[in-house]
Amino acid sequence: MSISHIEHIGIAVKSLEESIPFYEKVLGLKCYNIEEVKDQKVKTAFFLVGQTKIELLESTDPEGPIGKFIEKKGEGIHHIAFAVKDIEEQLKRMEEQGVTLIDKAPRKGAEGLDIAFLHPKSTLGVLTELCEDKNK
Repeated sequence: MSISHIEHIGIAVKSLEESIPFYEKVLGLKCYNIEEVKDQKVKTAFFLVGQTKIELLESTDPEGPIGKFIEKKGEGIHHIAFAVKDIEEQLKRMEEQGVTLIDKAPRKGAEGLDIAFLHPKSTLGVLTELCEDKNK
């Protein structure tokens, strides 16, 4: 696999409005983008730390993936995302190695990235996301 860097760390929060001030006022980071991803039933806020982003995830529907996650586990780290090249080939390779794919084909995520998730049962308990920026 050709991972260039950690693209972002996704953190599930109950409220962006209540969470953003911690990252800005306490940690001194700047929220540079807030975006809703309707098909994933989530609203996101991004902070850049070096080359890596922190992505806060607020559910827009209690039955969405983030709503269910918070209901079951509470707020906290939801996933880690790796930047890759040729995401389609990476997914094929992962499946050939026995990794269970949540997404067998990439879909559009926040910031226009092509994304796909790997099932945590195959990734040592960590929900793992692959991301490709086709514009780079």
